[in-house]
Amino acid sequence: MDFETARLQMVDQQVRTWDVLDPQVLDVMGRIPRERFVPAAYRDLAFADAPIPLRDGQQMLPPKLDARILQACEIQHGESVIDIGTGSGFLAACLSALGANVQSIEIRSELVAAAKDNLQATGYAGIALQCADATTWAPLAPVDVVILTASLPVYDARYEHWLKLGGRLFVVTGVRAPMSAQLITRTGANAYARRELFETSILPLAHAPQSSGFVF
Repeated sequence: MDFETARLQMVDQQVRTWDVLDPQVLDVMGRIPRERFVPAAYRDLAFADAPIPLRDGQQMLPPKLDARILQACEIQHGESVIDIGTGSGFLAACLSALGANVQSIEIRSELVAAAKDNLQATGYAGIALQCADATTWAPLAPVDVVILTASLPVYDARYEHWLKLGGRLFVVTGVRAPMSAQLITRTGANAYARRELFETSILPLAHAPQSSGFVF
């Protein structure tokens, strides 16, 4: 497969058509070798408009969803970002390429090990990876951006408390499709603004609080 051509087609046919027009995001999506983050058995599907299976029943998000997250968070150079749900490491690499200082949290040790290999192989070894449960872990200091790449059956305010003033939280809430992707911005010491972004469906965060009657 001509990966470079396939990557550019992915940007033009999937990412742009889902209202992602930020030139920096388009550049990153077209430049980072997504195929290097995909398990070998699925490499030919690296640019497909679908989630890709990872270890332990997890999934790599579709490229247009990664791009939409990056655009919504408006990453600025030098900002601190916590990426919850490392997965393959692809989104963390994109965040780093946009100039962020990235700390990525993943509860599954096998995924942490695989992501570390992927990031080292593609030149992003400086990203801080940690094997931890995000529902009990907390950062040492407030950060500019928090991104959850797994859904919350019910909204959990703990993650918005990690934000600096002006910080942004990307989160998907809901029990089943369609789920709601939202951006929460910290506007004051105890004040937050919420913006609905789009509908989607992704796997739930491990150990996240459950809504009444939800069975997983």
